[in-house]
Amino acid sequence: MAALRSARCLFRSYLRVKNIQKDKEAALRWSSRTFSSGTQEKSPSDSEKPKFTDAAVQDILKRITGLDLQKVFRPIKDELKLPSYKLMTDEQLQRATDVATEQALKRLQMPPVLPERKPINDVLCDDKFLDGMATTKYVFTDITYDVPHRERFIVVRETNGTLRKATWEERDRLIQVYFPRQGRKIVPQSIFKEENLKMVFSKDRHEDVLDLCLVQFEPDTSEYIRVHVAVYEDMDKHGKYELLRSTRHFGGLAWYLVNARRVDGLLVDMLQKDLLQDAVSLVCLFHMVHPHSESAQEASSRQAAGTDLLKIYAQRESQRAGYIELALQAREQGVEKSSAA
Repeated sequence: MAALRSARCLFRSYLRVKNIQKDKEAALRWSSRTFSSGTQEKSPSDSEKPKFTDAAVQDILKRITGLDLQKVFRPIKDELKLPSYKLMTDEQLQRATDVATEQALKRLQMPPVLPERKPINDVLCDDKFLDGMATTKYVFTDITYDVPHRERFIVVRETNGTLRKATWEERDRLIQVYFPRQGRKIVPQSIFKEENLKMVFSKDRHEDVLDLCLVQFEPDTSEYIRVHVAVYEDMDKHGKYELLRSTRHFGGLAWYLVNARRVDGLLVDMLQKDLLQDAVSLVCLFHMVHPHSESAQEASSRQAAGTDLLKIYAQRESQRAGYIELALQAREQGVEKSSAA
């Protein structure tokens, strides 16, 4: 009976606090929507900086990602089935290729890049008369089906009587309990531990880690960001950019390296693979993100384009100018030989 009275008292306290919050509902909803879209208050200088979601940025990232249908639709481990064959005319083959290209572009949709979410430390009330009435915490969750998870009201009653909003970690765990997402675990897999990531990286399973991370964590969690940074750093360190090219994660890799001002390795890789236009686009993106760099200012004053843009970047910004210049010279010599032939 005592436990029942305690639960009833806690529930009445929850209802009272929820009624108090009604007049703040609009503000809370606006805050959640603003946060979920990845926008926050920023300084004037930051507000002028291009964002990952900007149309111009997305256009460049999509172009340098590439579209390799053989890689996008590569075979996966599945139940063994007999192959099927079709005889097509050239027109039917072209239509089938167009359909496959549309499906590939959908699969290459880049995951969002968001800043890390701010911790929740909001105490709603402190009812001292409830101190000691319960030996465990009580969690109250709004399980209304059509409420967005970011706006879902979740509070925790501590054993000392404090009523507070649930932390992000508590929210993620409870939402997974009431609204389970396929593939997501309440306790994250051990693969995301640093020592296990190194072993996975040695087997070139970077894309698999990113796919699993996208299912397990929200894009603005510290774990999501940590895993992505670890993957990008390992790829840049060992020059394994090809593993993510023509995948939905390549844009995030390029965006990370551009913001970190460390695109030299990727730039050299593009030139070595004869992806000159991708290299030019990457430098253009670098100048968009860092408009006050010496390279961007000189390129703007000279209205440089093409290989001239790459040469300016190599002279003013790059730490590996020799590699870039040699790659450009090798390409120019190859063009001259092909023209002579």
